[in-house]
Amino acid sequence: MTSLRVLIVDDEPLARERLRTWLREEPTVEIVGECGSGTEAIATLRRTPLDLVFLDVEMPGGDGLQVLRELPAVGRPAVIFVTAHERFALDAFEVQAVDYLLKPFDRERFQTALRRAEAHLRARRAGQLEDKLDSLLADATGPGKKSERLTVKADGRLIILKPDEIVWVEAADNYIILHLTEGRLMLRETLTALEERLGSASFARVSRSALVHLDQIKELQPTFHGDYVIILRDGTKVPLSRSLRGQFAKFTGENLG
Repeated sequence: MTSLRVLIVDDEPLARERLRTWLREEPTVEIVGECGSGTEAIATLRRTPLDLVFLDVEMPGGDGLQVLRELPAVGRPAVIFVTAHERFALDAFEVQAVDYLLKPFDRERFQTALRRAEAHLRARRAGQLEDKLDSLLADATGPGKKSERLTVKADGRLIILKPDEIVWVEAADNYIILHLTEGRLMLRETLTALEERLGSASFARVSRSALVHLDQIKELQPTFHGDYVIILRDGTKVPLSRSLRGQFAKFTGENLG
C-alpha cells in the first residue's frame, strides 16, 4: 500500500524511541511526529492528516480514550493502543481500536499489530473507493436508470462488471458466489443486497439462495413432484422455489401452477 502516515503518542521517551526505531525499519511507514501528552496529541491530530496512531492510554493532559473522544469519528485515523494495563482493553475496542499492545511487547507482536492496521486501512480505502465508483456510475447513468456497470469487492480488489457477465448468483452462508460467463467470484454480500443493486429488469429471484439472469435461461423443466428446474444456457440446473413461481411467471408469461 502507499506510505502510511504514523503518529507516536506516549509520555515515556523510551517507549517512543522503541516504536520510532521499529517504525523506521518499515518501508511503507512515514513517521509524521511524536507527542508526549494528550493535549499535544489532540492538537496534532486536528491539524495533520494521518493514517495510524500508536496511542498510549495513561498520559498527562488527557488519556488516550479522551484524545479519541475529542476527534470526529469520520476521518479518524486507525488507532493501536499502547499501554501497560490490561484493564483498558475493553474500552479500547469499544472505540474501534485496531489492536491493543500490552507493554512490554516484542518486535514480532508490534509487527502483527502494524500488519493488522495496514489490512484495516486497505479495507477502508477499498470501501471508500467502491462508494466513489458507485456514485460516479450512478451519476453517469442518470436518474431513474440502472447502471450498466457493477462494482464489487473480491479478494481485496475492486472489480467492475457488466451485469450481462453474470450468469447466475448463489448464496453460500455469509457470502454469495457470482457465476460469470468467464469464471466466478465470491463476495461478502447478501443475495438480497445484490438483487437490489442489479434490479429486476434482467434478473429474477428463483429461490431463497439463487438469482438468475433471465437471458441465460434456456428452458424450464418440470420434475416428477410437480416442481420445476431452470436449465441455464451453460447446462446449470437451478431449482425454482414454489413460493417464487408466481413472481417468476411474470417474466415468462406462463402459468406454472
